[in-house]
Amino acid sequence: MTATFDAAVIGAGPAGSAIATLLARAGWSVALVEQQPFPRRKVCGECVAASNLALLDALGIGAAFAARAGAELRRVALMRGDETVVAPLPAASGVRRFGRALGRDHFDTLLAEAAEAAGAMRWQPWALRAISGCAGRFVLRIRRDETGEERELGAALVVAAHGSWQPLPSERAARRDMRSRGDLFAFKANFRGTTLAADLLPVLSFSGGYGGMVVADDGVLTLAGCLRADRLRQLRAAHPGWRAGDAFEAMLRSECRGVADALAAATREGAWLASGPLCPGVRVDADDGVFRIGNAAGEAHPIVGEGISMALQSAFVLAAQIASAHAALTAPTSAAAAQRAAQRAHARLWRRRFARRLAVAAAFAHVAMRPAPAAAAWPFVRRWPAILTAGARWSDKTRCAPEAALLLAALA
Repeated sequence: MTATFDAAVIGAGPAGSAIATLLARAGWSVALVEQQPFPRRKVCGECVAASNLALLDALGIGAAFAARAGAELRRVALMRGDETVVAPLPAASGVRRFGRALGRDHFDTLLAEAAEAAGAMRWQPWALRAISGCAGRFVLRIRRDETGEERELGAALVVAAHGSWQPLPSERAARRDMRSRGDLFAFKANFRGTTLAADLLPVLSFSGGYGGMVVADDGVLTLAGCLRADRLRQLRAAHPGWRAGDAFEAMLRSECRGVADALAAATREGAWLASGPLCPGVRVDADDGVFRIGNAAGEAHPIVGEGISMALQSAFVLAAQIASAHAALTAPTSAAAAQRAAQRAHARLWRRRFARRLAVAAAFAHVAMRPAPAAAAWPFVRRWPAILTAGARWSDKTRCAPEAALLLAALA
């Protein structure tokens, strides 16, 4: 027997769990489909900007986040070679003016549990195998890999909120064909016993990539970065038999004194995680009848640490647009026309709210990973560290999408 829902959400990360919570509270029946068991570590910088903390309150996890997250992040640094430049991070308005970091194993679990508590039915760990049908009558085929069990879910509306390296089944072949030597692969590891100041958010610039460090919950440091495929091949050739993450760490320690100093007496917890290739860019306009939020809608280069912000805020933006239009968007007689109109409106609004973040992140990333532009920019950063403060502001670290703020007011 096919279980039927008003909405099926693919992916239970910050974007998916947030939209599932908001729609469920608005009276929708929601299926939340996630292929990985929680808690789980995930390749991510793990920073949550201050502009999102009120959203966490609205989702019901604000207090739990505050009790567990790392210290307030009040300073930003740029580390390149032997040098480090430090500047203040811009403060957001309101009582909580600075962001904090929390490991995705804890953060995603809190959000998914909030969605379930709101009434969403969590299908986890179930992997999406196929989507068929159309607006008002979608059919999702899902599989529980550990048992081989398969099910079909019916949904009037589908929201894609998956990670960038976990595309929908219909997108996978095209994504493979797009691969090139310039692809970016992401890495992450956690360390204890580091000397990095708890309030400091360093950005790392090195040939062929970029990265960052942050002290999150329990004093654990997250070191994450992205590396071009051609540079990664060079590193692996220089260290035959090594795992890619170990070669990446060795490179960072040798090419960035800030990393070497922070990790001098540290011990790594667990293995390096790796994912990719990343696919920065806009995908919100895809013409397949599926709404998109988070990285499924558009991914910024992680150098600005706005992935979680865009995930949460884009979920609130979509909920503000569609939650009250339940009848028109889910009725078989009106769903097709209503969803087409809503998707066009959503794509336009998404671009207005988030396209600038993608552009700013791309500009910073291309300077940071290319030796000549990075060398040319460095004297200006050294002389005017306030450029770093301005860069954080340009990437919208202090601003929440207006629609999210309006929805917050309505939920208060």
